[in-house]
Amino acid sequence: MTPEQLRALCLSFNDVVEEFPFGPEASVFKVAGKMFALSRLDGEPLTVNLKCEPEIAVQLRAAHPEIVPGWHMNKRHWNTVTVSGALPDRQVRELVEDSYDLVVAGLPRAVRLRLSRP
Repeated sequence: MTPEQLRALCLSFNDVVEEFPFGPEASVFKVAGKMFALSRLDGEPLTVNLKCEPEIAVQLRAAHPEIVPGWHMNKRHWNTVTVSGALPDRQVRELVEDSYDLVVAGLPRAVRLRLSRP
């Protein structure tokens, strides 16, 4: 997956914006003002921080050396995923989608309903 593909994937979900609160090199993808992905899209290797359920995060880290506790994040709830090709693109897409879904699940009901409309 290329940086452009990662950006396009993150922006493909409802109500997502890309912001740069940590400087121009760090893309923060938010839904309804809440972060679900953080990446230095020009980083080498390409990595992305994604939210994850704590129990699943531990399992993913044990199974994949490309998935480690979130760098500069709450390590219980965030993973840093190296997008170098070792993980299939399909799995990276699922991890990004899961992160988005976790953040949306924590939003107020009215916001969730607005997001679920086509």
